[in-house]
Amino acid sequence: MKKYFQHTFLKTSLLVVGCLPMVTSCEKEIMEPVRNSYVPISVDANAGTWKTYLPTAAEITVPAPKATSSPEYLAELANVKQLSASLTKEQQEKVAYWGAGAVYRWNEIGRELSAKYNLPPASNAEGKYPLPDAANPLADPKFPFANPPYTARALAYLSVAQYDALVLTWKHKYAYKRQAPSEVDGSIKALLPVSGIPAYPSEDAVVAASSFVILKAMFPGEVPFLEQKLKEHQDARLWAGMNVASDLKAGVDLGNAVAAQVMNRARTDGMSASNNQALTPGMIKLAKNLGVKTPWMSQETPARPPMLPNYGAVQTWNFDKSTLVKIRPALPHLEGSAEFEKDLNELRSIQKNQTREQARIANYWADGVGSYTPPGHWLRTAANVAHEAKYSEVRMARTLALVGTSLMDAGIGCWDAKFYYYTPRPQQFGLKTSVGLPNFPSYTSGHSTFSSAAATVLGYLFPQQAKRFDELALEASNSRVYGLIHYRVDCEMGLKHGKVIGEYAIARGKADGSNL
Repeated sequence: MKKYFQHTFLKTSLLVVGCLPMVTSCEKEIMEPVRNSYVPISVDANAGTWKTYLPTAAEITVPAPKATSSPEYLAELANVKQLSASLTKEQQEKVAYWGAGAVYRWNEIGRELSAKYNLPPASNAEGKYPLPDAANPLADPKFPFANPPYTARALAYLSVAQYDALVLTWKHKYAYKRQAPSEVDGSIKALLPVSGIPAYPSEDAVVAASSFVILKAMFPGEVPFLEQKLKEHQDARLWAGMNVASDLKAGVDLGNAVAAQVMNRARTDGMSASNNQALTPGMIKLAKNLGVKTPWMSQETPARPPMLPNYGAVQTWNFDKSTLVKIRPALPHLEGSAEFEKDLNELRSIQKNQTREQARIANYWADGVGSYTPPGHWLRTAANVAHEAKYSEVRMARTLALVGTSLMDAGIGCWDAKFYYYTPRPQQFGLKTSVGLPNFPSYTSGHSTFSSAAATVLGYLFPQQAKRFDELALEASNSRVYGLIHYRVDCEMGLKHGKVIGEYAIARGKADGSNL
């Protein structure tokens, strides 16, 4: 499988709308599949009845639009004709870029921001690691440090906001049934495929507005960039003749209202207490009582405090706290046991005789500093598969919300296990690694848990590719053994844990009314 790096924002260059783009990256050369616009295989006309993640979102209303024969609407049509009459090359490029899909593009932006901010703070002259400050996000160290749990959470909230907003969008679209400008006035030539989905409110404006609200909260230092993207996206819909101004305004208002509710949940989900270092002495004591002889400790100099020791207490999406405890993996192999020695000897053997293929797999799945981490890796896979399936915007959002919430739940479940058992890394027994040393306990493997949860959900959504997803999850899991930073038991139990977590997301999906 070809490696795709995620270090800088991709820029697409097209000669005319619909032509093949050249994709380039400043730091590493990559080849991304071309993402052109399409007519969805299904318009999902009943999506307005699908279950939202936040029950209160269903209470948000959208006012009825002006009739297409009204003076106000006719003036909007005239404006669209004028704007689309003579587009510059740059405007055509932006139309083509956003034509790949609103959900697709805003999730891509979210992943790239995660990669940009995936930089752990460095130690200062006093030998301490200063914390990023949300109130001063561009100071050193920048806020946030988009580590795997942070990235999983940010992208989950992004996907949920998009999905809930689009369910309501579909509800009002099919209640009002106002057609697209080119279907009202045949003299308007749309530059993107017209699907027959009603235009009011605009799904693109809904996704842009809701995404902007979530991403500016998660990445407050990027507000000017996000404002630019928000305006560009809205302008592109006018330039392309896909929406009139009132379609966009209704979408923006709806997207803002839904995203505000989603952010209310985010502010109270427990993330603010996830880095509570005062809890670690009690965690270590409990682990020793369970039989852990050598608790995990930082291998860096100066010693770095553990990453988000209380992230396991953050609110989950697809199951409750009692279930989190119920499905927690069992006690791992303890130091001194025959099983522990077997796992340790496997790592020693790999260290002496690592094959080129093992090294390739270890590095391919490293997803370390400067990447959008395993959650971003799997959400990129989900977005591409859904795009290839030509999903509607609302079904694309459902796909990413199911995968995204499973990934956030996987991170919470994994961190709960890590700091419950507080087991040592192989490096505490003399092993070396070339793929970066995580700053948190070993059991269970985050890569394994994230990957298994995502692969399980994707296998449900795309059953014809389930075997491939499972194989990728297994390879991601094995990569941590080949990279010498996890014992075999960490990975095997992480895979099992992730599968259980993914099944809860599937149960949610089966009950959401989408008939899939």
